[in-house]
Amino acid sequence: MLKRRTVLTHSASLAALASVPLAVSTPGLAQGRKDSVVLAMALEPPGLDPTANAASAIAEITLYNIYETLTKINSDGTVSPLLAESWEVSPDLRTYTFRLRKGVKFHNGEPFDARTVKFAFERAGAQKSTNKDKRTFASMETVQAVDDNTVVIVNKELDPDFLFLMGQATAVIVEPKSVDTNATRPVGTGPYKLENWSKGSSVTLTKWNGYRDPGKARIKRATFRFISEPAAQVAALLAGDVDAFPRVTPRSVPQFKGNPKFQVIVSGSRAKTVLAINNKKKPLDDVRVRRAITAAIDRKAVIQGAGDGYGAPIGSHYVPGAFGYVDTTGVNPYNPEKAKALLKEAGVTTPLELTMVLPPPPYARQGGEVIASQLAKVGINVKLQNVEWAQWLSGVYGNKNYDLTIVSHVEPFDLGNFAKPGYYWNYESPRFNDLYTKYKTSPREADRRKIVGEIQRLLAQDAVLGWLYQPQWVTVANKNIKGLWKDMPVFVNDLSALSWA
Repeated sequence: MLKRRTVLTHSASLAALASVPLAVSTPGLAQGRKDSVVLAMALEPPGLDPTANAASAIAEITLYNIYETLTKINSDGTVSPLLAESWEVSPDLRTYTFRLRKGVKFHNGEPFDARTVKFAFERAGAQKSTNKDKRTFASMETVQAVDDNTVVIVNKELDPDFLFLMGQATAVIVEPKSVDTNATRPVGTGPYKLENWSKGSSVTLTKWNGYRDPGKARIKRATFRFISEPAAQVAALLAGDVDAFPRVTPRSVPQFKGNPKFQVIVSGSRAKTVLAINNKKKPLDDVRVRRAITAAIDRKAVIQGAGDGYGAPIGSHYVPGAFGYVDTTGVNPYNPEKAKALLKEAGVTTPLELTMVLPPPPYARQGGEVIASQLAKVGINVKLQNVEWAQWLSGVYGNKNYDLTIVSHVEPFDLGNFAKPGYYWNYESPRFNDLYTKYKTSPREADRRKIVGEIQRLLAQDAVLGWLYQPQWVTVANKNIKGLWKDMPVFVNDLSALSWA
């Protein structure tokens, strides 16, 4: 059996919406509350159940704070124990034996044990599950509660990233009696409980005195405020209304660099900001048209206009620093003349009229303007359609009613989306499915590295999406806050790590 420390885990990393008026407060007040903290987010979550909705803002509030997982993902992308004290992995990387922490209770007093793990995972993989990572749980052949403190999971296929996935928000352990109301009254085993949700304004969590390690959390009260407008983000920080703003709009950052009252942390990510293309809409079902769109885009100009310079160009759904990364930016490079030739070759009469649906994050709205201008130069006229986040989730992600859209996919291990039937970009490729299956079932690291390189090249050649850049996330915070994550393999605000100097 392989011990957990010998198992390879790879490091990993949608910002932004809902605007809110600033509360009146005395400058510096937030800094003075040494056992409380005010954090800001650009996006208000649609609910507080990460197993029911794809919005990453849910995890930003709840993961490791309200809910816990078997494993915990750290800032550097490594995995450590959380609800599981230890684990063993079979040589074929399919069977995982988790030894669970004893004496753990949920906020409602119910015990945590192997049966709740079995319930949570079987629910997540059930036919009616709306879990974003349903495929991971449906791929569990068996989940066996051997005794109160031992769970054995046998996967149908090898997954080299399984321990990392078990630390993501979609793998939180939920309590059976409370699952139906978790979206508004979340119940977990974490160090914090929901105190109040003022819709459109803020969510407040308070320290749970029943936590198994009461000394772990030094922050007693944490308020998450929702501020989408960049100028309002700056004003809230400068006024002391907000102590820390993880993943702040990059355009806001220059005002804080060099200011001794603040710390500015630039974090790496595993995110991919993309121009998603509906692969079944005519004429976008023609690879030549998709390649033309990609060739018309100057990625460096997009990074400057959408991300204010914080990002690295990418040519496929994979980022520098990830396991097996290959540079595919040369497959469909910026070449407006080639773009025009490809459109002509595809028999497209210009101007081609398309609609680009843009969710509220500044990177999408700003990036949409840049890309629309670039596409116009090759004969593609793009109508920009701004929508709210809920409209994007239902219209684009749910009903696939769009031509083009801009979004950041923040999940570190999400190549499997290209194998999902009916996923929102409507890509179907037997060749990809074959390669992805081989990647998932190859126990040798060298083989997986080679295959993931082939996958990246195939996606680039098929021009499934217009890959733009790997964003860098920026956190601006009061200089006296300690414990903020340096890098962000996943979107988490780990309150128990925070303290005041």
